[in-house]
Order: sequence, then structure tokens, then C-alpha cells
Amino acid sequence: MAVQSDYPGTPLSDAQLRQVLTVETPPLLRYAWDTGVAVGRFLQELKNGRLIARKCRRCRRILVPPRIFCEECFRRTDEWVYVSDRGRVNTYSVSHIRWDASPLKEPVIVAVIEIDGASPGMGILHYLAEIKPEDVRIGMAVEAVWKPAGERTGSILDIRYFRPGPEA
Repeated sequence: MAVQSDYPGTPLSDAQLRQVLTVETPPLLRYAWDTGVAVGRFLQELKNGRLIARKCRRCRRILVPPRIFCEECFRRTDEWVYVSDRGRVNTYSVSHIRWDASPLKEPVIVAVIEIDGASPGMGILHYLAEIKPEDVRIGMAVEAVWKPAGERTGSILDIRYFRPGPEA
């Protein structure tokens, strides 16, 4: 069946239209992703088994994850500082489903960990393990469990998870 139109031209059949709209060659979709200065250094230090932050001398905050610009002072941060791989649970969630909404056999616990040595409220979202969901509490001390050095790739997952740690 030909497509009718009030405009001049040659009408196309459905088969002809499908042929015109069909891409025979997959598109070449190349892209580049840049971590930037702060996150790039953060990921490199994770590969080395360390957490690093940026310090803002004006507001005296230590930012984790690091940022080159302070969102409170609206200025460049001043220096790199190493921080602990221990911290405290700021908030957490127990998840019974995966990212695709399929059920998990065992629930996972994700938490925002305020990192020791960083400013209050500064931290990272990560897994908690070696603890039952009912035993997790806000403010509990935790410590990082790292992958072995030879398995690290410069990813946040170089920290396998956080587990209950010694109280300070």
C-alpha cells in the first residue's frame, strides 16, 4: 500500500519505506570519558589501597570524594590529604532486589560511610558486609576490606566492602 500525501512527490510503499529507514551497518558509537583531576587521582589512590581527599583552607573542610572546587566557598580547593579507610555509618538501606528489580537470595546492605579524617557529612556510598541487617546502626564504626593489591583496577570496588570496625 502506498503512502498518500497532499504534497507532490513519489509515494513509497510500506516495503520501500522500511528499506529507506533500515540501517544496514551498525553505527560507530565511539566516546571518551574523562574522570577529571580529582576523581582520577581518587581512583588511582584506590588502586594503591589509600583514600585521598581535597582540603579547602577557607572553610577548612576535607572533601571525600575529592573535588577541585569547593561547593561552599566557590573556590579551588588547596591541597591533597590522605584520610583513613575507616569511618562511621551515616545512613544505610537493606535491599532485597537487584538493580533490575529481580529478587536477591540474600539482601545486600548499602551505606553512606562518613570517612574518618574527612569533614562531617563527607563520605562514600558502599556495601556493608560481615554483619546482619538487624545489627547495623547509624554511627557504628566500620573499616574497609580491600581487594588484594594485584586485583585492584582503580575502581571504587577496589574496596570490596566495609565491615564493623573497632570503636575509636
